[in-house]
Amino acid sequence: MCECNLVHKLNMKLNNLALVVVLAGTILGNGIIRGCDCKIVQFIFGDSLSDVGNNKRLNRSLAQASLPWYGIDFGNGLPNGRFTNGRTVADIIGDNTGLPRPPAFLDPSLTPEIILENGANYASGGGGILNETGQYFIQRFSLYKQIELFQGTQELIEAKIGNSAAQKFFQEARYVVALGSNDFINNYLMPVYSDSWTYNDDTFMDYLIGTLRDQLKLLHGLGARELMVFGLGPMGCIPLQRVLTTSGNCREKANKLALSFNKATSKVVDELGQQLPGAKYVFGDAYDVVYDVISNPMKYGFQNADSPCCSFWNIRPALTCVPASKLCKDRSKYVFWDEYHPTDSANELIANELIKKFGFTRVDQTIHNNNAPSPAPASVSDLAPVPSPQ
Repeated sequence: MCECNLVHKLNMKLNNLALVVVLAGTILGNGIIRGCDCKIVQFIFGDSLSDVGNNKRLNRSLAQASLPWYGIDFGNGLPNGRFTNGRTVADIIGDNTGLPRPPAFLDPSLTPEIILENGANYASGGGGILNETGQYFIQRFSLYKQIELFQGTQELIEAKIGNSAAQKFFQEARYVVALGSNDFINNYLMPVYSDSWTYNDDTFMDYLIGTLRDQLKLLHGLGARELMVFGLGPMGCIPLQRVLTTSGNCREKANKLALSFNKATSKVVDELGQQLPGAKYVFGDAYDVVYDVISNPMKYGFQNADSPCCSFWNIRPALTCVPASKLCKDRSKYVFWDEYHPTDSANELIANELIKKFGFTRVDQTIHNNNAPSPAPASVSDLAPVPSPQ
């Protein structure tokens, strides 16, 4: 979807929002709640590093974590949509700061009541800041699509608890935006994508950062006040990038692009935090933390930081973990689970380092179970039909 069309669409919906709520109140009568003792929840926008099951329900998507051995160390040990053997970094940070784990937006059991209790996660494997990123995965949610779905979530909550309570709920929520690596790995750095020959490093970065700036402003217009934008890690050091080099070392071009992205994004986040009313925007730079883990794995208790725990025997790169894949003997000793994604152990270490680095504190609310099981089994959905994914 064109960015300008989406902006116009969102503005039109926002201008008519009061009418929507009035009509809902007329239809529902006393069923609409005019107040809400709401919790502080999270709304997460991201890619496969944060996806907790959205792509699992995109039947035509080629970016999937729906086969064994994904999820082997989480809940009942069955695939749950996370692109790792256990928890994501977002899971762990939320657990340790007292925030509930937001379910996947496409989870059929999701209701307005669950959103009020837990928030929602719109992250999608293969998704990027740019609409064209990851197009060869066929189905995935770009950040613009994720924002559009969030806007639909707002309308549901406003119809449920009223405009004033909903505004308070969304402004007090926490927001995470964590995308960007696919815009390079599954777009600019691959010659099958037109962006790879349309732009050079500088012009592509300007295009990418300019798009992200507009998206963060859109989120502010939708109520996002406390928001953290995560930077990129050393994406040139993931197993997929290493195996593409003749030496097996990190791909320096990819790492330099990640550093440039982080520098430019940090500047944008700082500027918007000063310009937008009430905005508490923070940039979370995890590059140094992750690079140190990869460069000095034994320092952190790992034995392997350059190859995946789940691999298809000696065939590299095996782009995904499949039932016929061979698992490493001790998953806790590997930094990477597959060619792209860290293991649960690595995610835990990274999350704890980020909590210390940024001084995250617990929210002032009831402590939630830090050992939460897999998302609840699907039941009849109370949500309106989901727009066609992009």
